[in-house]
Amino acid sequence: MIDFNKEIKKFKPSIEIANIQKEIEDMDLTDMKDINIMLMKEIVKENI
Repeated sequence: MIDFNKEIKKFKPSIEIANIQKEIEDMDLTDMKDINIMLMKEIVKENI
């Protein structure tokens, strides 16, 4: 049988994956939450 705990301890992510992960984390991505916040700020400005 496979000892999953032992295999997980041996696991090392590839360098390429680590680099890609850093690039993705550094990107400024706009999601639905950001869009909703921008819209709400615009609505508040218009109603003042």
